[in-house]
Amino acid sequence: MLRCAVLDDYQGVALGLADWSRVRATSFRERFADQDSLVAALLDYEIVVVMRERTPFTASLLARLPNLRLLITSGMRNAAIDLDAARSRGVTVCGTGSGSTPPVELTWALILGLTRHLLPEANTLRSGGPWQSTLGTDLYGRTLGLLGLGKIGSRVAGVGRAFGMDVVAWSENLTRERAAGVGVRLAPSKDALLAGSDVVSVHLVLSDRTRGLIGERELSLMRPSSYLVNTSRAAIVDQEALVAALKADRIAGAGLDVFEVEPLPADHEFRTLSNVLATPHLGYVSELNYGTYFREAVADIDAFLAGTPIRRLA
Repeated sequence: MLRCAVLDDYQGVALGLADWSRVRATSFRERFADQDSLVAALLDYEIVVVMRERTPFTASLLARLPNLRLLITSGMRNAAIDLDAARSRGVTVCGTGSGSTPPVELTWALILGLTRHLLPEANTLRSGGPWQSTLGTDLYGRTLGLLGLGKIGSRVAGVGRAFGMDVVAWSENLTRERAAGVGVRLAPSKDALLAGSDVVSVHLVLSDRTRGLIGERELSLMRPSSYLVNTSRAAIVDQEALVAALKADRIAGAGLDVFEVEPLPADHEFRTLSNVLATPHLGYVSELNYGTYFREAVADIDAFLAGTPIRRLA
C-alpha cells in the first residue's frame, strides 16, 4: 500500500472528507519552515496531495523526492508546481475540480464588510462602545470596476448589477462584445477604470503580464473614497505601494484575502491597519469545495493505481 501525504490541511479536515482506504494517508496541518524539513517529512511518500499553491513544488524540491510518483493539486491550475521538472522525473501530476462560487461569495463579503464598516462596528458593539459610529457607503448607483471578467469576475458582476451598481470591466484582451454579454461596460482603459470606480475588485490570473499590474501610479488614480478588493493573487498588486496608499488614506480601504507570504507574518502591517479587512485566504475554503478537492484527489489516486491517470497536468 502506497503512502500518501496531504499537505497544508490547516483545518485538519482532509481525511474525513473522502475514503482514503486504498493508501496509507497522513495529514500535515502545519507548514514546513524550509525545504529541508519538508524533504525530511516527505522522503518516504509516493503520493503527495497539495492544497492550491500553499507549498511550491519546485525543480529543486522534486529532485530531492526520489520516491514521489504522483502529485495531486486541488484545482486544475497550480503555478507553484514545476510541471516540466515533474514530467522529466516521471512524476504524474493531476488536478481536481474547483468551484467558482465560494470566491465570488467571499468577494462580496469583503465588499460589504468594507463599505458598511462591519468589523469596527461589530467590535465596538462587543466592547460596549458608542452605538453607531460610522456611516456606510451605499452601493446602489455606485460604480464597480472589475479587473478581469472570467468565470469569477462575471459572477461578481452579476451580483453588482443586482445591487444596482454600474459595472465596468477591463483586462488586456477583453472585448466590448464579451463585456456586453454579461451586462457590463468595457472600460476604455485600466486607468479609466481605476479613476472612475468606487470599488475595484481584482479577478485576473497571475502571469508575467499581470504581476505588479497595480502599483503606486495606478493606486494614485483611485479616489480617496474608493476601495480595492483582491481575492485573486497578491502579486498582482504591489504590496508596498498598497500599504503606503492605505497608511496615507489615499484610498478608503482594502479587502484582502491573498498575500505574498502565507500565512501572513505576525508583524505584517495588513494585520493592524484600520482600513484593511483581511481574511486568511478563504476564497475557496468551503465545505462544497473541500469535499470536491479531496474526493476527486482520491479518484485521481484510484485511477493512477489502475494505470489510467485522469485530470493530468503532467
